[in-house]
Formats: sequence, structure tokens, C-alpha cells
Amino acid sequence: MKEWQTVLVVDDDQSIVELLRDFLENDGFRVQTACDTVQALAVLGRDTIHCIILDIMMPGQNGFEFCRHIRETSNVPILFLSARSDDVDKIRGLALGGDDYIVKTASPGEIVARVKAVLRRAHVQQESKRKVLDYGGLILDLSAREVRANGEMIALTPKEYELLRLFAEHPKYVFSYDQLLDRFWDGVGDRHTVRVHLSRLRDKIEADPNHPKWIVNVWGIGYRFMGEKHDNHTHS
Repeated sequence: MKEWQTVLVVDDDQSIVELLRDFLENDGFRVQTACDTVQALAVLGRDTIHCIILDIMMPGQNGFEFCRHIRETSNVPILFLSARSDDVDKIRGLALGGDDYIVKTASPGEIVARVKAVLRRAHVQQESKRKVLDYGGLILDLSAREVRANGEMIALTPKEYELLRLFAEHPKYVFSYDQLLDRFWDGVGDRHTVRVHLSRLRDKIEADPNHPKWIVNVWGIGYRFMGEKHDNHTHS
């Protein structure tokens, strides 16, 4: 997991930046650095950052103000790293959205350990928000808009994906031709329009499109999704 995680160190003390870079890189992290919040914003605009170690007292905008600004648009984990050890500063930092507050007397090893801890918590929270519809041989990751059939990633058009998602979210529910036309084609078209798109979707997800397992015909009415959900892979 560490190989793709990047930590942004924002501090005007170059000796601290270099020391943390050495320890973080030694532990497998990528490291970006900035000596003030202007540089930090530029880094955030061009790179994916998984965690920020943020000094408070810097030239220009201070760390508290920068944290407030970041929290308007991002939940990236932020660890304050400051020489200020007063409780009022710690409380303010955490109240502004910081995930941890570390006094600069802490060892580099402890700082790296705290970085790992907040990344671990962030990962757990992110995973808990993912929603996966798992039907065994057919899995829809709604967060990533990914579909796997029999372990293989399936490339779907946006309409095919939305069709499949509708069916998978309502197993055994019969959707009529008219309902599907209204929902996906604004009522324009006919049964042939629906049949063509369902046929293409089946070609991609069914092992035998002539004998579909997942989306079956309800003759004269429409279609129904068949499958038993594996709840142990569903999160909300």
C-alpha cells in the first residue's frame, strides 16, 4: 500500500523537511515538499497527496489558515507539526480539521508512525463508504463504477453501466419496456431500442448470452435481474 502513497511536508525549516523526507522515503512513501502554503497549493494542484504534515508558523499564511482552506474542498489527512505545545493550539488545530497534532520534540520515527496511523484510519473510513453489489460471478463496485464478470473487468458504455446498475440494485424486480424507455431514452424509441441495448449488455456480462443468467426476459413485459446478493461485500 505504501508504494503509491505520497506525503506532502509543508515547513519553512529545510532541515526538518529533509529529515522527514529521509525517514518517510525510507519507509516506502513518496514525498513532496513545500516551504510555504503557496508552494503547497501548487503541489496539491498537480499531484495526488494522501497525507499532509503541516507546520503552523510559516511566512505568509499560517498552518491553521491553510488547514481551514483545505478543508473547504478536501478530506486529505492533515497532521500538524509544530514547536507550539500549548493545549489551546492542539485543540484549535484539531477543531479546524487536523487529524493529529505533533509537537516537534517528537522523534522522526514517531512522526512516521503517526502518519501511518492516520492513513490507516482514512483508508478504513474510505472503505466503509464504498458500495459494492456482489452477486458472486458478477460484481459492481458502485464507487469506482467498475464491473467484473467471472473475475474479469468488463468495459461498459455509460448507458450499459446505468442499465446494469438499475437491475442489480433491484434484484427480481420486473422493469417493463416502457419504464426502461422513460428512464434511459426519455420515452423516445420502442421495444427494439431496449432489446438492442440489453442484448449488447448481455454479450458483455453473460457467459452464454443466448441463455442469460443475470438479466432474463419476462415475456411480453420486460426484464428482471436474477441473483443472490452476497451481503458480506456490501458496504454503505
